[in-house]
Amino acid sequence: MIGDDAGFESQVYNNTVCKTPNIDALAKRSVTFRNAFTTVSSCSPSRSTIFTGLPQHQNGMFGLHQTFNNFNSFEAVRSLPLLLKKANVRTGIIGKKHIGPETVYPFDFSYTEYNCGLFQCGRNITHMKNLAREFFQGSQNDSRPFFLFMGFYDNHRCPPGGRFGEFCEKFGNGEPGMGIIPDWKPLHYTPEEVAVPYFIQDTPAARKEIANQYTSISRLDQGVGLILKELRQAGFEDNTLVIFSSDNGIPFPGAKTNLYSPGMAEPYLVSSPDAPERWGQLSDALASLLDITPTALDWFGIDYPTYKIFGPNKVQLTGKSILPVLKQEPSTGWDTVFASHDMHAVTDYYPMRVIQKKQLKLIHNLWYKMPYPIAGDIFTSYTFKDLLERTREGTPTGWIRTLKEYYYRAQWELYDLNSDPKELTNLIDEPAYQDIVKELRQELLAWLRTTDDPWICSPGGVLVGQACQSLDNGA
Repeated sequence: MIGDDAGFESQVYNNTVCKTPNIDALAKRSVTFRNAFTTVSSCSPSRSTIFTGLPQHQNGMFGLHQTFNNFNSFEAVRSLPLLLKKANVRTGIIGKKHIGPETVYPFDFSYTEYNCGLFQCGRNITHMKNLAREFFQGSQNDSRPFFLFMGFYDNHRCPPGGRFGEFCEKFGNGEPGMGIIPDWKPLHYTPEEVAVPYFIQDTPAARKEIANQYTSISRLDQGVGLILKELRQAGFEDNTLVIFSSDNGIPFPGAKTNLYSPGMAEPYLVSSPDAPERWGQLSDALASLLDITPTALDWFGIDYPTYKIFGPNKVQLTGKSILPVLKQEPSTGWDTVFASHDMHAVTDYYPMRVIQKKQLKLIHNLWYKMPYPIAGDIFTSYTFKDLLERTREGTPTGWIRTLKEYYYRAQWELYDLNSDPKELTNLIDEPAYQDIVKELRQELLAWLRTTDDPWICSPGGVLVGQACQSLDNGA
């Protein structure tokens, strides 16, 4: 189960205001990961990593899939649904898919934006519940094991100025013209009571949007509860692995499309019926969305195939199965994650590469001489408009950065998250950290080589064959 632009607005992650009783209940049957991350802070690229176990630069989903963006994974990619189908596992998807092509991502049971519409199959939790029931009933009469992906559309923003509100929080609430979702009991919040994250300015405009975001989260949470109830009533609760996470950071400035912590960090709950001894416990292992495909393959006992996409290297998964973590907290081996982002929309080009090793984080901004682009749904938000207006007027924004600092970034950024969790003090030029920088850069480069990153020579060189040729451009 993947929320869309969902974050840490739940009691599970210490938000005491936003009520999420169903996610809380799932956490009591799960290991809750406190250090889990997406590998790319954009929707289609992130979903491609979930379904392939490969970073976006390797699987080909460099940006968004829909309309003029038109990005697709490479035809040679062996995705999780493709591998499961070949291994005689029944597959289903309900809700937001947002990836292609269909030949790479086939499902036996499919109700997505392509045949159902995102409002009905992604936000109407009653309709989603009924579709899940149909899928589970099909599996009751089928000897094959199953894999079901629930792609909730909450809490993605809605088009600005629309009648359903900033987060479609009015859709299906029973008010005139809004329709009704029978199973949803909307929860409402005042701007004064919300908890404002450190990376969002504490202003009336931002508070109002967060309050509406919370209402849409109530629909996501109740949808999670409905799907788990259907799973239980179908008799599959005691033999099904359940994962709940999100695709990228929440849709606010400083989060979504960024590889700072608010854009990378994700909720991550994993419930295994085979490891009840760890239910309700926390894990400090650094987990990644790249781990979902190897985890699913491990659960079904399926080997990853040997093949190539492009270049001489055989494809290998750099994530790993988290099933052992569900039985015992690891003492070693779970201290590093990587990230790779090229663009959101095709017009939002800003390639970045990241390694986080324990609490040290290195960011490489390849296009650092260009201003950081703002995604359309962020730009049209009242929160970002508030930042723009205050900046233009010369009044305090209340934000942790200035817009100029946000737009123009250093080529390399190094942060010690223990002493600087907000990532405000760049240590890249500090003499005491130069050995660490060298080590992190070497480890990041090794990962980029393993994953056949076409951008591996940027911005100072061009990849010719398997070697970088210098551009002598000073980068």
